[in-house]
Amino acid sequence: MNETEVYFTLFTSSFVSSTVLPGHSELTLTAFIYLNKFSTTNLILVASLGNILGSVLNWYLGFYFVKFKEKKWFPINSSQLEKASLWFATYGKWTLFLSWVPFIGDPLTVVAGILRIPIITFVIIVSISKILRYVFISFIALNVF
Repeated sequence: MNETEVYFTLFTSSFVSSTVLPGHSELTLTAFIYLNKFSTTNLILVASLGNILGSVLNWYLGFYFVKFKEKKWFPINSSQLEKASLWFATYGKWTLFLSWVPFIGDPLTVVAGILRIPIITFVIIVSISKILRYVFISFIALNVF
């Protein structure tokens, strides 16, 4: 793979991983780090950008498409929506620091849109969370294995 293909693959994997679709961005990032052909910083930035933009898509789904929440195609089911809403009711916007966590992070980002968390606040908190996650994964990949 050339550099463009690597970054496109990583971006796509990271974007999909931050939606309700199954993804594997951590494995993709780790694999490209192990190739030792690309800048780890660039890999972290590309993975983070894809993951953040996927979360922004979730926010927009919540913000604009909440009226369709009973539809089968809506990205989170009513149980996930209820749990995420309870988290927000208890902890507020700070729950977005958990946006990187599998299974609960994606519904949280949709609920943030439903609850009209300002997009700037959303992007700042989610970006910090996602970037730190990929930095941590990279650190482990470079130092543990």
